[in-house]
Amino acid sequence: MYDSFLKFLDGHSHFSIIQAENPDGDSLGSAIALDYLISLRNPSTEVSLFCPVDIPKYLRYFSDWSRISNEFDWKAEAYIIVDTAAEILLSKLLEDPAIAQKLSEKPVFVLDHHETEDDLSFPHEKIIEPLPACCDLIFKICEEKSLKLDENVAKNLIYGILSDTLGLTSASTSPETFRHVASLLESSSLNISDLEEARREFMKKSPRILDYKADLIKRVEYFLSGSLATVHIPWEDIREFSDEYNPNVLILEELRLVEGVEVAVAIKTYPDGKLTGKIRSSKPIADKIAGFYGGGGHPYAAGFRTYDISYDNAVRDLIKIVPELLAEAEKTENQLLSKSV
Repeated sequence: MYDSFLKFLDGHSHFSIIQAENPDGDSLGSAIALDYLISLRNPSTEVSLFCPVDIPKYLRYFSDWSRISNEFDWKAEAYIIVDTAAEILLSKLLEDPAIAQKLSEKPVFVLDHHETEDDLSFPHEKIIEPLPACCDLIFKICEEKSLKLDENVAKNLIYGILSDTLGLTSASTSPETFRHVASLLESSSLNISDLEEARREFMKKSPRILDYKADLIKRVEYFLSGSLATVHIPWEDIREFSDEYNPNVLILEELRLVEGVEVAVAIKTYPDGKLTGKIRSSKPIADKIAGFYGGGGHPYAAGFRTYDISYDNAVRDLIKIVPELLAEAEKTENQLLSKSV
């Protein structure tokens, strides 16, 4: 199943690895780990790492974060896109006609773990598997094809898996995920507590950010008898705080822990009319909510991006669609329970 990717790697001598414009620990870990993997496979291969935005400060516990450039590599023979197969998450990249043309002309391979439908308009090969993290997928490829790993590969894959599974605690985490992390630890001299300590050091909040978090909490709105919680993050907040700490990260996990909340949505609005939403849910409906806006993701964690809709109108939509999806999820759950009795 993974032979096509190895053939792709062996067919070129200069790659550029691309992340979407919303980099996270999984996309960053995937990109850096692939860079090391490609170099281990063929030391003469040239690799560049690209992201259309600067890597935010809270992700700089990755020791190689500074190798990511926001200058597009025009000389690459082939491109690898990690952690997304959604064109809207590459819109900042594709709005440049020259880049869009380059990706249409050159070989492209996509590695993704989201269940969202692939809607990329340019020709590409792909491996898309519903897994907790893209780093999980890369490890599976390494394991099945017996690819050589070193400590740099292992460290970045572990970081990516820990990031997307919230430290191996998310609903998508499976026994296989634990096995993958254990195998990576066994293949190196890494200690997971040291890795987590480094991550937590960069996740520490300044007094200013803690004050901002308190402000965000005061803005939370509750609907549907408290089962739906939303918070608005306007452009002024994004501009002031995002580089230091992602507002979504600050508030979403707090909302998930509020008694009675089954769906939590953090909504950002931008001056160009763009609106983005991050969703966390206690029932497997987050991807369906995101799908209403043309987005997607996992059943319990998803996101979307849309244009020309206000925060208030987005909330009105959520109030309409969430009850139906919750009822549908509960019905499915009851049916499964009755079958197991």
